[in-house]
Amino acid sequence: MDRTAIVSDVRDLAAKAAAGFGFEFVHAEIGGTKRDLVIRIFIDKPGGITLDDCAKLSQDIEGVLDSTDMIPGAYVLEVSSPGIERELYSQEDFRKFAGKSARIKTQEPVEGKKLFKGRLIGIEGGMVSFEDKTAGIISIPYENVAKANLLFDLAESLKGGSRKDRKQQ
Repeated sequence: MDRTAIVSDVRDLAAKAAAGFGFEFVHAEIGGTKRDLVIRIFIDKPGGITLDDCAKLSQDIEGVLDSTDMIPGAYVLEVSSPGIERELYSQEDFRKFAGKSARIKTQEPVEGKKLFKGRLIGIEGGMVSFEDKTAGIISIPYENVAKANLLFDLAESLKGGSRKDRKQQ
């Protein structure tokens, strides 16, 4: 079983299915063992994904996977939101989430560090601009990013006052 080919096929299938429902396809991955394969698909939409959205897409994808026998043997299919601390998978994600709090881990050190926390400025010409809390503004080659994800920022989420204050406005 060639996992790379399966992931590629599942990504194509999931992207088409998600688009058909008006969802953004975020990422697909395969985990588990040969015996207990787990296929994870992450989707999003403005306002967030609901459990019903995940169920609809799961049923659609599962139907195609089972009818085409794309996955040899048994598997578990998980469809979910990428979460509030979603991973950034593409250069487009770095553009989309510019200005947000994030964490970046690099493969090779940049200015003596491999882990950065702060604010994502953006990406241009293959270089990620990032405002690290301790190192200041730095540039990281996109190819050097091992993993990046958004960080939940409580202060940002509470901007505009409490829920009660917003209702009274």
